[in-house]
Amino acid sequence: MNKQNAQMNAPHPGTHLPAGYPPEYPSAAYPGPPGSTGYPAPQLGYPAPQPDYPAPQPGYPAPQPGYSVSPAGYSGGGPVGFPVQHQPMSYQSGGPAGVPWMPAPPPTSNCPPGLEYLSQIDQLLIHQQIELLEVLTGFETSNKYEIKNSLGQRIYFAAEDTDCCTRNCCGPSRPFTMRILDNMGREVITLERPLRCTSCCFPCCLQEIEVHAPPGVPIGYVNQTWDLCLPKFTVQNERREDVLKITGPCIVCSCCADVDFEIKSLDDKYVVGKISKQWTGLVRELFTDVDNFGIQFPLDLDVKMKAVMLGACFLIDFMFFENTRGE
Repeated sequence: MNKQNAQMNAPHPGTHLPAGYPPEYPSAAYPGPPGSTGYPAPQLGYPAPQPDYPAPQPGYPAPQPGYSVSPAGYSGGGPVGFPVQHQPMSYQSGGPAGVPWMPAPPPTSNCPPGLEYLSQIDQLLIHQQIELLEVLTGFETSNKYEIKNSLGQRIYFAAEDTDCCTRNCCGPSRPFTMRILDNMGREVITLERPLRCTSCCFPCCLQEIEVHAPPGVPIGYVNQTWDLCLPKFTVQNERREDVLKITGPCIVCSCCADVDFEIKSLDDKYVVGKISKQWTGLVRELFTDVDNFGIQFPLDLDVKMKAVMLGACFLIDFMFFENTRGE
């Protein structure tokens, strides 16, 4: 009996399993179900392992699910082959590392690629980045923005695409192309602002911004409406049909308080959201043109109109808050 127990508790030959565990694959002692011929015998001709081949190094963690290889210009943090939507990523060339990206929701029908992020949120935070060269020298550089949700997760990264001469000669009135990228580095939204006169004496040539998603496909427009006292805008869809209105205060001045631009229905009866220029502190307001904005809109608003609200926010920023050092 003792001899029989010792045979049962001995390690299975050809395996590294401890005593008491069944072998990993059936062998001659484990023929398998009736009618089964068992596993085929090992093929001849394969070389034996080299005796001097280094053993695996201990201490490497197992792959964590939900990580992926980073696209160009981004920093991920995981091995190859895992879904990208579960990996918080950071944009290295435009923003500080370590800021988490919002997990990408699944694509939805009738939604331009990249705008599915907007289907789940009713608020956006836009933070302009400080450019040290601009602060020290006054030399106007391209604006860059981080676009986040209410949890502080980055949704998009926006970068102004203009030349040096345009920025420094035209100032806040300059035409620009704003390219908005998602967490894969894809340009999902493009904003186009043409050069227009900013004087209220020329109501026939008012400010406008055109929103494309994806690039080359217009999805909406924001047009300035002439008014002697209030800053007003009309939001239009891709067919240039009026959808919403935006109305700002009579005095657009952010002195220790936020400045709100109300988003209203076409009949002006309902306020459905707002674009707020947030007070960033006395030092920033006096010595830089770095601005923070918040956008609130209905959760069930069409994602295309949510993207157009981004265009309205950038247009308002350049028109009223882009002056540097109180100019």
